[in-house]
Amino acid sequence: MLGGMTSRDPRAPGLARLAALVADETRSTCLLALLDGRAWTAGELARHAGVAASTLSEHLGRLVAGGLLAEERQGRHRYVRLADARVAQLVEDLAAQVAPDSAERPRTLRQSGAGSAMARGRTCYDHLAGRLGTAVTDALASRGLLVQDTGFALTDAGLRWFDAAGIALDRRGRRPLARACLDWTERRPHLAGVAGAALCRHALGARWCVRIGSERAVKVTGTGEQALTDLLGIDTAALR
Repeated sequence: MLGGMTSRDPRAPGLARLAALVADETRSTCLLALLDGRAWTAGELARHAGVAASTLSEHLGRLVAGGLLAEERQGRHRYVRLADARVAQLVEDLAAQVAPDSAERPRTLRQSGAGSAMARGRTCYDHLAGRLGTAVTDALASRGLLVQDTGFALTDAGLRWFDAAGIALDRRGRRPLARACLDWTERRPHLAGVAGAALCRHALGARWCVRIGSERAVKVTGTGEQALTDLLGIDTAALR
């Protein structure tokens, strides 16, 4: 401090506004639900969050105005989704800071089963997470297709592997080709970025895995078990 004056970081007001947006349980519930990468209607999110539609509408308005959600209208329906991959990364990174043992314990057998399925395999916005996501990441690294020295990066062999597997990588945008995303159940990183999204999209399209339930959980199919074993040498027993 010089002469009684303070120098305030110009980013502080924006950070405060962002913190206020996510510092509400209903809005946080919506953001976490939308990590499945799909667009939800306001009614679906209201039921998921357990609040009235009018209450949810006010929360969505704040999230859209704050740039965290994008809004689309089709006829009478209002759809919202996460604004982009950067918002998804922010939400997932914040959620990963909440230790599993500090979270609310499941109160029913159904909740326990859903939690187990999410830990086994799920989507994290547009890439694979849980034991499935980290198993794929570990297999890529052990085969020299992915390096994790200073952040994630595909090797030349990794680029050839994606090409040989028929998984196209769109490198025209600003999104990183490979990025580490901290897995909140495994507590270590899984593959995100362009490569993570392309691999997830291919896995769902080729039915290596399928979505189950109303959450983000996915289940590896028989076709997927064979593909993961053949292409990456993954022991899929732990993913069942």
